[in-house]
This record gives sequence, C-alpha cells and structure tokens, in this order.
Amino acid sequence: MITTVLTAVMLAVAGRTDRVMLDAYLGMCALVLLVATLVVDPDLVRERLRGGARGEDPTRLLFIRLLFLATFAVALLDIGRFHWSDSVPPAVGVVALAATGAAFAWIVWAVSVNRFFLPVVRIQSERGHQVVASGPYARVRHPGYAGMVLMAPGTALALGSWWALAPALLLSFLFLRRTAHEDRFLREQLTGYDVYAARVRYRLVPGVW
Repeated sequence: MITTVLTAVMLAVAGRTDRVMLDAYLGMCALVLLVATLVVDPDLVRERLRGGARGEDPTRLLFIRLLFLATFAVALLDIGRFHWSDSVPPAVGVVALAATGAAFAWIVWAVSVNRFFLPVVRIQSERGHQVVASGPYARVRHPGYAGMVLMAPGTALALGSWWALAPALLLSFLFLRRTAHEDRFLREQLTGYDVYAARVRYRLVPGVW
C-alpha cells in the first residue's frame, strides 16, 4: 500500500512515466520497503506510526522533513515538467542510484537492530531504552544518520536533477548537525552510552568522524 501511494504521488508530481531512472528509483524503493517490512520490529513500527512524541531538537527535525520533501519536489518537477537542470549524465545517475540503494539498505539494517530508532530524540524509558551495540552500531554510533547523509544527494542525482542537490546538501548538513546534537544528548542521558562511545569511537565514518 505504501509503495503504491509513493509511486502514484511521485509520478503525479513528475507528470510523466517514461523516465528510466525514475522507474529504477521507484523499483529500488519498493524493494527496500519490502525488506523493511520483513526485518523491522513490529513494536517499533507501531511506535513510529503512533506519532505525537515530543523530544529534543524539534525545529531541526521540522527543517529536515521540509528539505526532504523539497529534494523530491524539485527533482521530480525538474525531470518531469520543467527541465531546469535535468542534464545529469547517465553514468553519474547509475552510480548515484547504486549509492542511494546501499544507503537505504544500511539504514534498514540500522533500524532492524535498533528497536528504539525513532525520528524524535528522547530517552524512551517506557520502552526500556538501552544502548544498542550490534549490527552497524558495532562500527559507528549513528549508522542511520550516516546512510541519510549519503541518501539525500544520491537521490537528487539518481533522479537526474542538479538543482535538487541544493536542498539535498542542506539536508545532509542538518543530518550532520543532528548527529552531533543527539550524540551529546545520549552521553548525558542514556546509561552506558559513554562506555559504548569509548569503544565505538566514530559517529558516522570509521577513521574520520
């Protein structure tokens, strides 16, 4: 159902159905969503769908959501209706699609092992919140954000729009800022996080940051 709605909305915004890379991107999204339904904790899905939770950094989260929508809107209008900058070379688009698919897969892996993976930054004491150190969390402390930083510009280029890189790169920057904010918050509020951070030294990229 989600895949059908996503496809219909994206095609409606683009106003055409004959863009190969758009079809490939939608196919990749459908595959990722299918895998996610099989591996993500149902309790986490219910918690995410429940909504209404308040947490740290609400303003930045709002801008992240707006820039996420803007990236897709600009890209789809560009390649489908207005052709402002839809001149991304096919080879670049293919590489970007592969990178975006890898980023999505990395995010799904992070979500599948972390039953506390919510969009709001808060301690979920009512759900027994604790440090997660398995899967990709054994390599970096914020694998979900690492995937999102790559996913945003990858999406713009995979869909074929240079202009969409503007909101996408701003989105990646906000994910970097939110990573730093959430890391400080968890160090202060989540029992055992300091010990975990001493063992897994890097937030997003091993050997870099």
